[in-house]
Amino acid sequence: MQDSSMLQLFNNDIGISEQLLELIDSEHQALGERDLDSLQHILSAKQPLLSQLGQHAQQRAQLLNNLQLSADLAGLQALAARSPLGADLLEQSNKLSQLLESCQNGNLRNGRLIRSNQTSTRSMLSILNGNDTPSLYDSSGSASRGANQRPLSQA
Repeated sequence: MQDSSMLQLFNNDIGISEQLLELIDSEHQALGERDLDSLQHILSAKQPLLSQLGQHAQQRAQLLNNLQLSADLAGLQALAARSPLGADLLEQSNKLSQLLESCQNGNLRNGRLIRSNQTSTRSMLSILNGNDTPSLYDSSGSASRGANQRPLSQA
């Protein structure tokens, strides 16, 4: 009975992870377009999926603990060794691990894009506020000094 419950949790989490991966890809596109409405919608859709994945992970750990097995891959392998569903358990566990790794990679990619956008925005705000002047070159190709005010025709 424990093995069929474990397999069902893996199958549920595979579906949830596939949905999450689609949302992460949509998030990447929305970040590139700076579509805040879509980002808010995506975030509200991701949070319950992440919560479900966390709950299912706890349930799987509890199932293994109830069988006096460690709540890790070694425990799952021990369960699989004594279960008629063992091959399916290991296969679905592997599939879930691959999906979660893809989700993590997508999340890291999105994080890099967010940091890049933050840096660009900070730089633009700094220029607009007059705190930072961009590096400009004069007509001879030399770097101009920020303190020297020149007519726009010489910038």
